[in-house]
Amino acid sequence: MTQMLFRDDAYLRDAPAQVAGHTAEGGLVLDATVFYPTGGGQPGDSGWIEWDGKRLVIATAVKGEGDTIVLVPSEPVSLPPVGAHVVQVLDWDRRYKHMRVHTALHLLSVVIPFGVTGGQISATHGRLDFDMPDAPQDRDAIEGDLNDLVSVDARVSEDWITAAALAEAPHLVKTMAVQPPKDAGDIRLIRIGEDQDRIDLQPCGGTHVARTGEIGALRLGKIEKKGRLNRRVYVHLDS
Repeated sequence: MTQMLFRDDAYLRDAPAQVAGHTAEGGLVLDATVFYPTGGGQPGDSGWIEWDGKRLVIATAVKGEGDTIVLVPSEPVSLPPVGAHVVQVLDWDRRYKHMRVHTALHLLSVVIPFGVTGGQISATHGRLDFDMPDAPQDRDAIEGDLNDLVSVDARVSEDWITAAALAEAPHLVKTMAVQPPKDAGDIRLIRIGEDQDRIDLQPCGGTHVARTGEIGALRLGKIEKKGRLNRRVYVHLDS
């Protein structure tokens, strides 16, 4: 099992760790990691590993067998041996942009209140696919509502719910094709705003900013037709 340090603190940029294993494909498994693995539409983190004066560039991170996270080197090279003590360092600029975009997509799901059939995140923009027959007509209103939610600088926090409790509250699940992430039988929820003035609450395993104000100005991008009842909506970071 890999301890998910990014889950405890999404702002942790580097951390010591010990090499727990190698994969047959040349991947590296640490006992604890700051690297978020590809999942939920969010790309795996990149960065590097340092040990004994050496540096190993990490291209991405993916989920491995069981509860492990595998760091994938950018090219086939010698790995630090099992048991070695290393320091792992994120490409923080890229990760932080992923966090901003991910939280922005949660806001987009509030502004466009239809079921979500898919999504993708990059360091400059993100998109959600909505189960909706017609494209939204007022682009300016959507963009304005998004930026209003950013400007209130609402707190973003997490909570946990049991699978049984979530089954009794199906309205919390906006994604139609993806099962909520689970951990030890419980499901992580991301809350935007306070309980008494809540903007959003939904299951999510990704990394997010601490307040919506960190997202910065948003620009609505293309709206594409992707099937009879599917509309793809893009949102971009302004900087």
